[in-house]
Amino acid sequence: MDIFPHYELRCFHHLFYTVVRHQQILKMDAGSNGEEPKSWDELYSIDLMPSELFLKFREELQGFRLGLNLEFYNAPMNECQAKLVVKPLSNERRWKFIYEPLHHDIRLVSKKIPLTKFLNLQVGIGHSFQLHATGWKWKLTTCLGGDGISRIRNKTSLGLFPGVDLKFGWRADYVLPEFTGGVGTGEPLINMNSGRLEASLDRIETILTHRSSGDEMQDLEMEKHVNETVKSDMEE
Repeated sequence: MDIFPHYELRCFHHLFYTVVRHQQILKMDAGSNGEEPKSWDELYSIDLMPSELFLKFREELQGFRLGLNLEFYNAPMNECQAKLVVKPLSNERRWKFIYEPLHHDIRLVSKKIPLTKFLNLQVGIGHSFQLHATGWKWKLTTCLGGDGISRIRNKTSLGLFPGVDLKFGWRADYVLPEFTGGVGTGEPLINMNSGRLEASLDRIETILTHRSSGDEMQDLEMEKHVNETVKSDMEE
């Protein structure tokens, strides 16, 4: 389970709460630029109503994962999509195959290729039977933001019990507080821009996985091999 995203949100919550409390006490905004102090609702908001609900069925067989995804969207419009997904189970997997029966599209997509610690590249090629067209796409992604409004996007997984997992996709858009000041320039000695934080829970995925007995034995053998390797290293 990924704990770090929850730690990030708690840090943002504490940071913005501290800033707003200082703003209310010192009333810097009203004294420095003549504007009324912003309310708490304008600076801080969290939306826990997801706009995407996914139900995923997975079958792991002979080193491959076969998946059926039912995807429901309620923003910006109500829409339902179905996808058939095939990809290898190995840690060195490089691709996955996607077929959308409702749109009659097929795609072959690479895994995210890390270019730097925070920057990933993903490429894919696809064919549309409706449009009789073939093309390819590429995408650069990062979990960090840029200048001005920055964004963190991440997923947190929660295993309920074997074969059933929940995955939460969330994002946080934020502008960090800024402190300025001056002497002899007509500006106040201390001025503060409170910043802003908007967090939302965008997606909830329910994942149901079934493993064949052969794959379970393979996993046990792999775990046994890893344990024996670790034990041998410790003895040496």
